[in-house]
Amino acid sequence: MLRTLSRTVAPLALLGLAIAAMAQTARPAENGAVIFMYHRFGEDAYSSTNTGLDRFVSHVAELASTKYRVLPLPEIIAAFESGAALPDRTLAITIDDAFLSVYTEAWPRLKKAGLPFTLFVATNPIDQRVARYMTWDQLREMAVAGVTIGNHTGSHGHMPTRTPEENSRDVAQAQRRLETELGVVPKLFAYPFGENGRAVIATIREAGFAAAFGQHSGVAHAGHARLVLPRFALSGGFDSLERLNLAANALPLPMVDVTPTDTVLGRNPPEMGFTVAEGIDGLGRLACYASHESGPARLERLGERRFEIRFSRPFGAGRGRVNCTLAAGNGRWRWFGLQFYIAGGPD
Repeated sequence: MLRTLSRTVAPLALLGLAIAAMAQTARPAENGAVIFMYHRFGEDAYSSTNTGLDRFVSHVAELASTKYRVLPLPEIIAAFESGAALPDRTLAITIDDAFLSVYTEAWPRLKKAGLPFTLFVATNPIDQRVARYMTWDQLREMAVAGVTIGNHTGSHGHMPTRTPEENSRDVAQAQRRLETELGVVPKLFAYPFGENGRAVIATIREAGFAAAFGQHSGVAHAGHARLVLPRFALSGGFDSLERLNLAANALPLPMVDVTPTDTVLGRNPPEMGFTVAEGIDGLGRLACYASHESGPARLERLGERRFEIRFSRPFGAGRGRVNCTLAAGNGRWRWFGLQFYIAGGPD
């Protein structure tokens, strides 16, 4: 059920205490949540970010079924912080940018189904009254009704290509506009295009956000770095009901000592490696896939739990992704993803 917001966001720590009182502590490897990401609804001219209305209607019906537990995103982050156990197949819904179709198409359907969601708002298009974006009055109506509001910068620019000072000003400006217009001070942030990197993450940490989200696939979990949490996109060619159910049933694939430590690549192809966390078995079935290669990437096992990926060629300029999956039984998969930003072509 949607929750009414006060004029300020409820502290995540208090939510964590409430959840902890009701649930036992869970292992980080199992205490996960799948977070979905949408942008537009029924806007067929924007194919890469659109979810067809027929598809979205089927999504809402599926998400409202008893198979899944859709929770407000702040409650999930609070559970990660407190160590409280989340129900199996916990999900969250997020929407980026604040396009008008969120207000006209998505919100009425989600509200009727009682499904909470978080809306990450890029504020400049709202201020500039850009066509196909919501207005402040519409956003205010949603915030008062209980929709969680997050920061998505003012300009929706490419953060890795800007200086820390430029990014800090952009994020702070959006924060001020959201507080002024909606009376909320967001603690959740979404990177435009999912692009981040070490310097960008430092800016978001300094701004005091409790959690930040990319656009790489994977299952968020209690052991995951809070400022690079993954989300599954349900738009473009990835909005089928089969895709939703595959992702909704995914489990965490916790990894440590992931290299490179900066997702803004200085070396291309990168020397990528990781260690699968203790408690995850069957590592002989682990497979990784890179967005620029046609088949599975070549994995080299360097010990019981340490792996390195041998890419056959460099990533192209722009964004590149790696997804690693591991069969978990009963038709479910463990899933880890990473997104890189590549300023130029090969080294």
